This record gives sequence, structure tokens and C-alpha cells, in this order.
Amino acid sequence: MDGVLSLDDVRLNGKHILFRVDVNSPLHPETRAFLDDGRLRAITDTLRALADSKVVLIGHQSRPGRNDFTDLSGHADRLARILGRPVGFVPDVCGDAAIEAIREMKDGDILCLDNVRMHPEEIALKRAPIEELRVSKIVTTLAPEFDAYVTDAFAASHRNSPSLTGFSEELPCIAGRLMEKEINALQTAVNNPPRPYVAILGGAKADDSFRVSQNLIDRGVVDTIAFVGVVGNMMLWVQGVDIGEGNKEFIRGTLGSDFDAAWSMAERLNNDHSEVLFVPTDVAVEAKGERVGMKVSQLPTPYPIYDIGVETLMRLRPLMMGAECILWNGPASYFERPAFAFGTIEILNMCTETAAMTIVGGGHTSALVNSRGVSNRVSHNSTGGGACLCMLSGDSMPVIDALERSYNKFAPLFKD
Repeated sequence: MDGVLSLDDVRLNGKHILFRVDVNSPLHPETRAFLDDGRLRAITDTLRALADSKVVLIGHQSRPGRNDFTDLSGHADRLARILGRPVGFVPDVCGDAAIEAIREMKDGDILCLDNVRMHPEEIALKRAPIEELRVSKIVTTLAPEFDAYVTDAFAASHRNSPSLTGFSEELPCIAGRLMEKEINALQTAVNNPPRPYVAILGGAKADDSFRVSQNLIDRGVVDTIAFVGVVGNMMLWVQGVDIGEGNKEFIRGTLGSDFDAAWSMAERLNNDHSEVLFVPTDVAVEAKGERVGMKVSQLPTPYPIYDIGVETLMRLRPLMMGAECILWNGPASYFERPAFAFGTIEILNMCTETAAMTIVGGGHTSALVNSRGVSNRVSHNSTGGGACLCMLSGDSMPVIDALERSYNKFAPLFKD
């Protein structure tokens, strides 16, 4: 990992470390119980590497106005159970209570500050340049208390805010174990994947999948791009298949103002690169409460298309089994409904069966890998949804840019 400090480059024993994490987790809407604690488990490697430091976690949960916007006391409790050691919590971000608690820490202590989005600067300065971020109260108050800043907040690395990017000029900023794994895996997927390389792109946000496709094609690194889920439905539509008015309206509604741009991207892909594109040849619809299989040649349908079909999976299987690298981002179906989980579960099964390097994108796909207990059977299970897609699309990543900026300033301090 060039141009970024890692934990292997520094000695942080006995130091005060500000550790930016992204532990934003799905919570039960009524009980606030964790539905998936994968992001908390993902930071444990870094915490073990910092076992002899004084570690202060700063992170967020949701955003103001949403039902799951909470303090981080529950996150601290859950992390303590995962680690089997105490994790303190202070209901403050950068006020007197937080500073007092930080100064009282001993080597080996872990303290969790409150939801950083409860501080007005964190959202208000999300588009601010580094000159403004570095003079924010969050940065000016916390930076003097720490020797270094470590980040595992890959899932928010496409964002900009005081806690994410504002410390790059004030403290040595270091990639944690999770951040290092994410960068290395996704850079491999974009720059130098083993070949043949199969990308499977699904979910509902078709515009993101088309941007990823175009980037991989432009770099000349991909052999097959398989479109599944709503993305597959839209590509069929672009290819002239009438998928039914209800399915068209769903796509229009999902994309909103981005629909025209997504359609144009899909047309260019289909016109210029059809030889690498794989689309479904059969689907499953919900008709009167039942799963019903249909050939694409039988469309249009008045019923919602909720899954890919068996024939499509049989065509996809030899491509996956013969690949050296597989990228999968986005479900192939409305998998939350048991009758329509088949296509998505079968793709997951193939990812765990193949000998290829398997990189699973974040969001719903990552949560499914965690919930089925097979994260150890894929090469990399990304914690980032939007961040993963941004990196695969070749877009700017403010947090990674901040790590590189900090490296340029502070790396000489760590050279022999």
C-alpha cells in the first residue's frame, strides 16, 4: 500500500490514539438491537494491534432525523462483548467531559466517544475544504490530546467531514488493518485482478453498477460483467426487451432524476461492449403470491420481477467456476422474501465454492455474507456500500486522499 502509513510503519505502544471507525449498523426499529454487528467485528484486528495504546473511538450511527439515530452507548457495550474486555463510553464528543475522560486513560484502555453526528459541525462542514475542517472545534479540541489518528472508516471514505478528513494536517494519519485490507482488495479489483475476471453487479442502484462497469472496461481488466437484479432488468429493457410497465416504473422511481444518465450509460455499454455483457435469460415473478418462472422471451409481464431464474444461474456457474477473480456487488433478487432468495443465495454459494479470489461488495451483499456465517469463505467481504462502489468506479475518495496528504507530511518522522 504505497503513499499511506500503516500500523506496520509505526510504533504506537503507550500512545494516545484517536481511532475513527464506521460502526454504523442496522438496528431493530423498536428495540434498537443490532441486526448485524459485522462492522464492529471488522475493527477488532486493529484494536488488537493497539492493545498497548490508549484508544479513543470516534464514529457515527445514522444521521439526525432518522429512527436509528442514537448515541453509541449500545455500540460500546456490544464491542465490549465481542472483545471480552471493557470499553468505556462518554456521552460527549469534544467537550469537557470527553477531554477529562481521555486524560484519565491508562495504557490498554478503550473509550468510545458519542455519536459524532450529534455535533453540528460533522454534517454542516461535509463540503468544507481542509482549511475549514482543520480549524473546526472537533479537530482543534481533540487533536492536542492525541499522538496519532488511525482510521478504519472505509465505509465512510467517500465522505468528507471534520472527523473523517480534518486531522490530516494535525496528526499522523494511519490506515488501520481494516482500511488496509479494503484498499488492497479493491485496488486489486480495479487495477490488477487475476484473469479471467468476472464482475457480478446487481441491486437496485443501476447507475452505480453502470459506472463500475465502465471503469472496469476502460481499464481493460474485466472479461465478463453479469448484470442481475434490478440492474439486469434495466439492461434487458435497454436491449429492447419489454419487461412490463410495473417493472419499468419501479426502475424509474428508484433512479429518480438519475434515470436519464443511467439509461445513457447502459446504452453506451450495450452498443460498445456487448461482448463482455451477461444478462438474464429467465426470471422469476410474483404472481398471486407465488413464485413463477418465466423465460425472458415470454416477457412482458404485469407482475414484479423479483429474481433471476435457474437457466440464468446455470449459464453463470461455469463462468464463475472458471474465473480467477470474482467481484460481486448487489443482490440478484428481492432476497428478503424467502421465495425469491434463491438467485442471490446460489450466487453466494458459488462464491464460496470457487477457487477464485472473491471480493464481495458492501451493503446488502456484505450483510448477507455475515448473516450466513461464510465471511471466512470469501477472500474479501467489504464493509463499504457506497464507498465500495465509489472506489470501484474510480471516483475520488476523500478519506484516502487525507491519508495520502498526511503521509506526505508525517512519513519522514517514521523513517529510520
